[in-house]
Amino acid sequence: MANIAPIPDPYQNHILSISSFRRYILEMTQDQIILFSLFGTVFALLLWGRFRYDLVAFTALMVGVTLGVVPTEDAFAGFGHPATIIVALVLVVSAGLVRSGAVYLITRTLVDASRALGSHIAIMGAIGGVLSAFMNNVAALALLMPVDIQTARKAGRAPGLSLMPLSFATILGGMVTLIGTPPNIIIASIREETLGAPFKMFDFAPVGGITAIAGLIFVALIGWRLIPTPDASKSSDSMDSYTDYLAELTVPTESKLIGKRLSELYDDAEKNDVAILGIIRDGKRRYGTAKNTTLQAQDTIIIEAAPEALDEFRAALNLDFSDEKREEILSAASDGLTVIEVVVTETSRINGKTAEAIGLAWRQRTVLMGLSRRGKNVKSQMRKTVIQTGDILLLLAPNDTANDVTEWLGCLPLADRGVAVTANSKVWLAIGLFAGAVALASFGLIYLPIALGLVVIAYVLAKIVPLSELYTHIEWPVVVLLGSMIPLGAALETSGGTELIAGALVGLTEGLAPWMILTVLMIVTMTLSDVLNNTATTIVAAPVGIQMANSLGVSADPFLMAVAVAASSAFLTPIGHKNNTLILGPGSYSFGDYWRMGLPLEILVVAVSIPSILVFWPL
Repeated sequence: MANIAPIPDPYQNHILSISSFRRYILEMTQDQIILFSLFGTVFALLLWGRFRYDLVAFTALMVGVTLGVVPTEDAFAGFGHPATIIVALVLVVSAGLVRSGAVYLITRTLVDASRALGSHIAIMGAIGGVLSAFMNNVAALALLMPVDIQTARKAGRAPGLSLMPLSFATILGGMVTLIGTPPNIIIASIREETLGAPFKMFDFAPVGGITAIAGLIFVALIGWRLIPTPDASKSSDSMDSYTDYLAELTVPTESKLIGKRLSELYDDAEKNDVAILGIIRDGKRRYGTAKNTTLQAQDTIIIEAAPEALDEFRAALNLDFSDEKREEILSAASDGLTVIEVVVTETSRINGKTAEAIGLAWRQRTVLMGLSRRGKNVKSQMRKTVIQTGDILLLLAPNDTANDVTEWLGCLPLADRGVAVTANSKVWLAIGLFAGAVALASFGLIYLPIALGLVVIAYVLAKIVPLSELYTHIEWPVVVLLGSMIPLGAALETSGGTELIAGALVGLTEGLAPWMILTVLMIVTMTLSDVLNNTATTIVAAPVGIQMANSLGVSADPFLMAVAVAASSAFLTPIGHKNNTLILGPGSYSFGDYWRMGLPLEILVVAVSIPSILVFWPL
């Protein structure tokens, strides 16, 4: 009888894959079992959310060292790792760009409340995407979120209709450059350690740029329509609770506003949510026809605004906080300026007196920037107004003596709202220093951490970032998370754990086309990133991608790019990315609102990035 070929069993490969996976499990060493248990515990605790992620990661590191799976000499190596240093420096540089007014320079010329919602989302998304490519994407959202909320208030719509698109846009923009998001920084460092050279500044741009553009188009045209209409009445927008202050700003001697009518400032005032009430000239307040008054040097413009709006309006028109004499006192401050808010009590030094009478400017180098007295009018100049019990004062003081000023006045401080004073005269210096560092690093002329470190030093010396605030801008929990997870990730790789995971994934995807294997890696990484910190996800997934590439005998770069994009694509939940968490309250979102726009966006990211990876980073 002729030999009959066996009928192919379509389930045979699947059975072999499962048996191979079981074999990998049974062959684990003791160190691998301990490390997998540690990572499993870390991920479980991060999902639970009962303890903060930095405490969880650091505890896991200490346990790993104690059990001998992490060498004692490598226990704190992660804190000096280039990825950790870059993340910390990027946060300081981001703060410098904010303090210099670089962001206001962009937003105040491009944002208009009269635009249709779709157009507004497209423009804000584009601004957010570009900013987050060159600064930390959490910082980019923190800068633009108040602008977006103000625009929504002026347009009479719920902030939730535009905040989620803005958050997603800033996440997408971070994919484009090395410094845009921590996953890219970590992957570049891992590539340097394993393959001998890191990814450069714009190596992520072809894939990340195409993916970001596709995502932004989706968000602007379709995505925002999928968001459930938020109830504006339930919004926890903190800006609604902001105190509006009566304030005074002075026209500098060489101002471009000299010769213009006061009414010509109304458009800028409206854009910045500021009300112009009149002017003071030669110590006399003008009302009525003041809008037709031609501005002169040292005129004082009287406005009503919230602290952020006040500073943005001042920066936009290059106005001074006070007259020339007091401005000189302020500029002599050695460590920058800060805004503080205090409540006057019956026993306060200033109660029943004026700021001028107690010598606030010359004794404490402090200027009364604004005054809030609900239900009562203030008819005299700010510094000549008699202060009353219950008044809220907005004070501009040197950073190093702000607490002393509050104590000297005997007033009660209000909670710090993080209001920064924009050093608008240094905007181009800040931009130039940062652009120069990026250019030098991009051409390989200087190591990126060194370039960013030099920018930080220059920002401090130029007083763009006050020395006293230098370390407050660094998000220390993230630094601790990175510093703790990097040695654990290295231990997992040294023990053969990542090779084990990679082998299991290769076994499960055996017989599939390379693009399908990349897709599986992306989906697994993306799923982890939706529920875990993207930094922790990257530290585990990047070495697995390299091992998968080695097992298949192909280039590791496509797998690293897949992990980079996937780790940054956390769009399904408010806990997957800090940007999503930031908008949860102000947008009045619920946990289940994110997936409506996030799920199709994640599918689009996979569909666009896989072909892009195969074109620009071939196997």
